[in-house]
Amino acid sequence: MHTAPDFNTAAQPDAARAMPAPTRLVIDAPTRMFHWLFALSFVGAYLTADGERWRLLHVTLGYTLAGLLAFRVLYGLFGPRQAGLGQLWRKLTGAPAWLRSLTSVQSVGAVNWRQGQNLLMALAVVALLVMVVPLTLSGYGSYSDWGGWLEDVHEFFGEAFLAVVLGHIALIAGLSLLRRKNQALPMLTGRVDGPGPHLVKSNRGWLAVLLLAAALAFGAWQWRQSPSGLVSGQAWSGLLAGQSGHDDDD
Repeated sequence: MHTAPDFNTAAQPDAARAMPAPTRLVIDAPTRMFHWLFALSFVGAYLTADGERWRLLHVTLGYTLAGLLAFRVLYGLFGPRQAGLGQLWRKLTGAPAWLRSLTSVQSVGAVNWRQGQNLLMALAVVALLVMVVPLTLSGYGSYSDWGGWLEDVHEFFGEAFLAVVLGHIALIAGLSLLRRKNQALPMLTGRVDGPGPHLVKSNRGWLAVLLLAAALAFGAWQWRQSPSGLVSGQAWSGLLAGQSGHDDDD
């Protein structure tokens, strides 16, 4: 007896493959916006640290770093639990117990390396947040001519900040290779793969937009305050001359 194929049953595997894999929201939009604005502000400030031609842009980015730090502290104190500064503190307070566990385990394989990785990540984040204070204060003092020695202090903390940033990036890259998963992606999307409840109940995209608007508005205000803008005419001339020379060589 010939029976007709069950098209509904045959279509089920295709439908299952078409369904997106479950994900969980673990980082809200304001935290992600802060992270990338913070990173871009430091990179821009570091690249414009030398020379008077870029000085106002460098100072503006330094002030932006300080403002972003103020936002992060306030958001960590009064924002949602998953963005609280207490989360970082709890990870750091677990460091002594984890270090003691290294001497008590029976084998290397029994060490809780994931906890150690989380400790290093938390330590890097806290170090970056803390170093913004002496970095911006010494920069302000140097810009205001409080003393030539402040330039050396500012340069020291700038190089120390860069070292921690590079260490942070190296750790993320290493973990990505070790776990075979992009560990930086959640800071872009806010999500991680896998079923389960969302750690973030509200994404608060509106607050991320406000933070971005505030940073851009401050930059625009600084631009309007300076007769020559954030970048001097000499800097633009140097860039154009360099580009022209590069083209001539080609």
